[in-house]
Amino acid sequence: MTETVVRLVRSGFVAGTVPFSAVDGPGNRYVLFLQGCNWDCLVCHNPCSLPVAPPGMRPTSVADVVAGIVDAAPFLTGVTVTGGEVTLQAGFVRAVFDELAADPRTAALSRFVDSNGDAAPQVWELLAPVTDGVMLDLKALDDEMHVVLTGSSNAPVLASITDLASRGLLYEVRLLLVPGLNDGHDVLRRMARWLLAVDPAVRLRINPFRREGARACARDLLEPSPADLARYRAVLTDAGVRHLTLPV
Repeated sequence: MTETVVRLVRSGFVAGTVPFSAVDGPGNRYVLFLQGCNWDCLVCHNPCSLPVAPPGMRPTSVADVVAGIVDAAPFLTGVTVTGGEVTLQAGFVRAVFDELAADPRTAALSRFVDSNGDAAPQVWELLAPVTDGVMLDLKALDDEMHVVLTGSSNAPVLASITDLASRGLLYEVRLLLVPGLNDGHDVLRRMARWLLAVDPAVRLRINPFRREGARACARDLLEPSPADLARYRAVLTDAGVRHLTLPV
């Protein structure tokens, strides 16, 4: 297999920013959305972010990204970089995080990555020295179902979860649950047991599928009901999960 080489770059493709967010990691966070994704998820809510460099989109410099964060820094807990898929622009993320860590105006802000986990070990090796936590999606433990949902195998995702946990960087695993596809009792139990074997203190967040804003091909899928959410809580806590977040 060809070794993945990741180099630092001074500009990248940015899809947008949110200056203040309470749902993208701990505290009040500046969120940087990067363009481009290596998956084609059935339930994607933002397909316009899939192309890495859409026609007409100009790259954004590290300096411009940091300047926006500096303006908001007095009101922030940290910075989260999400996507698209962050790891496709890992060299850019590392360069941004290096600048944030070196600038006294932003050095105290925690630096988080929100990823689908489909990345080579060299990517995490590059990001680890300047990253405080990774929030990672796990769409399915069964590879066949994962391919149905994302078009890709989950082998790199499971490897990333194990790698990040060993580095102390696995902040949270996010489970996108779709009734009838990946939310069965046995499916949830096996997923919980696998994750707990990797990290007994793993944090799980349930992200229930919502039709609003989804691609047309996913709008006939079911949304989890309040009863489904209660079942998820019961099954996962019974399996041993102690740090579980569900929508209110």
